This record gives sequence, C-alpha cells and structure tokens, in this order.
Amino acid sequence: MTLSGPERSVLVALRSTPELSIEEEELASRTGLGLDQVRGSLQRLRAKHLVAVEEEHLTTRRLTPRGETALARGLPERRFLAALDRHGGTLTPETAAAEGLDEEERSAAIGILRRRGLLEDGMPFRLRKGDASRPTLLPEEVVLKQLVNEEEEVDEAIVSALERRGLVRTERRSIKRWSPSEEGRRLTVPAEGEEMLGALTPVLLASGAWRDHTFRPYDVRAPVPFLTAARPNPYVAWLEEFEEILIGLGFEQAEGPLLETEFWNNDVLNMPQDHPARSIHDALSLNGIQGHLPPADLLGRVADVHDGRPLPGEPTPVGPGWGGEYDPTIAARPVLRSQTTAVSARFLAGHPRPPFRMYSIDRNFRREEVDARHGVEFGQCEGVLGGEGTSIRHLVGMFGALAEAIGIRELKIRPSYFPFTEPSVEGYVRHPRLGWMEVLPGGMFRPEVLRPLGVEVPVAAWGIGITRLAMVALGCNDIRDLFEDDLDRLRGGGP
Repeated sequence: MTLSGPERSVLVALRSTPELSIEEEELASRTGLGLDQVRGSLQRLRAKHLVAVEEEHLTTRRLTPRGETALARGLPERRFLAALDRHGGTLTPETAAAEGLDEEERSAAIGILRRRGLLEDGMPFRLRKGDASRPTLLPEEVVLKQLVNEEEEVDEAIVSALERRGLVRTERRSIKRWSPSEEGRRLTVPAEGEEMLGALTPVLLASGAWRDHTFRPYDVRAPVPFLTAARPNPYVAWLEEFEEILIGLGFEQAEGPLLETEFWNNDVLNMPQDHPARSIHDALSLNGIQGHLPPADLLGRVADVHDGRPLPGEPTPVGPGWGGEYDPTIAARPVLRSQTTAVSARFLAGHPRPPFRMYSIDRNFRREEVDARHGVEFGQCEGVLGGEGTSIRHLVGMFGALAEAIGIRELKIRPSYFPFTEPSVEGYVRHPRLGWMEVLPGGMFRPEVLRPLGVEVPVAAWGIGITRLAMVALGCNDIRDLFEDDLDRLRGGGP
C-alpha cells in the first residue's frame, strides 16, 4: 500500500498518540501540516481502511447583536407595555412613536401582545381589562436569558420564533476525532524517504537484498475499475420478449420492404387514390425512381373494387367503389412505408387460405412533429388473425392478453374508424406521466380488402404502436430515449 508523505506523517502521529482519538486541529499542530492537508490525508487514509473517525454534532445557540441590544434595551413588546403603563393603559400610534418605538417594533409588539391576550383589539391600544395574569417576564425574555446563561433546556418553539425575528442564531458544527484502525496499527510504515517495494523479483531473491527492504501489503479490498460487459439494448431486448409472447400464441413472423409502392401501402387496403383520408398517413414520397406494379390479375381486381365493378366471375360489385377511374401510375409511385399493414396485405396475397396467424414488427415512416410521443420513424407490430368464426371479440381478447403478458393492467377499448376495417376499435394504455396513449388499433378487414386477395373468411387485423407500448412497459417518458446512443445510460450508469 502506497502512502504519500503527508499520509505517512498523519498515520505516524495517530499511532504515537496515547489518547484514543485526536481532533484534526491537534493533528495539524503535531505534524506541522496545514489543516486542509491533514483533512485530505485523513480522507485518503480512511479510504484505505487505515483510520477510523468518530463524529460529534454540536448545536450552539447564541444571541445575535440585534438580540443582545434587545435584551439590554428591552424587547419591543416589553417597551410597549412600559409605555402603556406610563400613559394609563392607553396608547395612540402617535404617542407610541414618541416613546421611541419605530413602526417595525410597534407592529411586532402589537402582534405578540395580542396573541398573548394582553392587548385589546382595535384603536387606541389598550391593556385588556380585568386581566391580572400579566407575567413578570415574557416567554421571549425568559428564553433570551436562558440562552445567555447557556442553559440546554429551552422552549424550542420560542427559540424558533426568536430566530425568525433575527434575535437568535443557531450554529451547528461537527467535531471529528480520528484514530488508527487495527489495520492502520499493524501496517508496516517505512522510515521517511524509504521506498516500499510492491513485488519480489528474481534479482532481489538471488542477491538477498529483499532482507533490507520493506514490502507493501497486498490489500484485497482495494477498489478496482468497474467494467460493464456488453448487454442488449433495452428496447431491442424488450421487442424480443414481445415476439416470444406472439410466437407462444401461435403466430408466425412475416416481413416486407421499407420502400413500398402506393399500391401495397394504400390501394390494396381500399384507400381511394384521391381521397383526403390518405393524408392521415403523411407518407414520405421518393423522387427519381419508379416502383413495380403487382401481377396484372391482382392489379385488375383491386382496380375493379376501386371503380365499383364486379370482380371477374361475380355478378355484383363488392362495394360501390370510389366514383373515379383507378390510375396504375399512382399505384406504382414509390413511398417509404407508412404502415406495416402493407406487410399484412402482402402476406394475405401470398397465403389466401386460412387459418391466418401472422405478425410483423418493423419500422415505418411518416411526416410527424418530433416530440415525446412522435418520431419520423416509428415501430409498429402488425398482425392478422383469421379463420371461420373470427370476430372483433377475438381481437379485443388478444389485446387484453398481450397487455397482461407485458405487465400492463390499465387498458381501455373504444370504437373507432379506419378506412380498411369495419368494425374498428382503439386500445389505450395509461402512461404514468403522458396519460392515456392510443397503442392498440385494429378491426375486421373489409370485404373490399379481402376479396381481391382471394380471402373468403373473416380476418382481424391490427397495427400496434409497439414503440409507445414499450414506453409504458419500460417506464420511458420520451420516445426518443428508446433510441439512445449514450453508452453510460444504456449500461445503467446514467439517470
């Protein structure tokens, strides 16, 4: 164990002291070191377990200069009483001022005497009639004299009142008494200027020179650097747990491209090409490239639904359509995917036979004002559940099961509207700081979505706001913190 010169001097002084403990000022006198240098050395010796400290907290109350003046001259309330006695028990503000009581003193005296029940209300100032209980000394005067006499048993409420009036000051200080610990007494301390060795080398052994040196003890309690091993990002780890829950419920994973076309992002979901409802998604368009259209038969069936024509081989249209002419050039326009429902559409187009149990957790992009709940990029957990007899009740039940599985107990479900589902619902969970947040939207796919894809059974679909859901589950107050790149915070070392 390495000791600096001041540390060595302080430890030697402590070990040579016959008293059990010694104060810092006395150590400074014996070692010839400055008081701050002694205190720093003691703290370092304490960290090395070589010294121990006993700390005594002392509280001293003394009169301020203003309090000493009040005691000598008389408290304002005592002088006010004396003035009342000299004027036959009645005082006006003018006569009180003439008695040498300034406005501040008069105000304090009047308030105290009325609380004591010694003064009548109203003007002029009068002693309460028939009251023979006026004490020889007021409680404030008693306490001031006790403090001057350094008595310990005093009325704390009166002391606090006198402190607020600036008549008494409370001083608190700590006295530290130091002594060497058992380890500090056992430690071999080299003579001044002698170097302590930290290792026994072959040269020292061969020459025998080790006999003339002092070796530093090896302290197994000495602090070592704290190293944090690699760990998963908390948000990514939570997403993996959420996926395990879905897989445990029998769902299979599907994926889709981040760069989509208007066809898969909107058209196949029966969103009209010229309708303002499309603007709710605020998709980010791309220039300079051209998207690829789907197979001609699928494109034709979706166009038939949009235009209100019967599907091939069917006598009546699926729905009334949107009253315009479907434009394939719009369908081919590239966009950054604004919803993972496009993945569901691609999945159903490639797997039109039930049963359906599919999920996809992936990124989406929208024009958003970035704040604690929104980002330009956001995660969504898309999925479908379909088969004979599937209804909205199955979807609501699944929302409840998912919320319970991740520890969320507060869940509200209410009706809603989406262009491609009917009926539709929204699930809200409660964030402790941000309040209720909509994170569980879903509903039953409309026939206009399913029939062009060749699906003949009911299908429930959802697009969970997985990032917001993670905020509640992880106790995160800002959606941007889930994408934190500060390693100290990710390792758990930050706030």
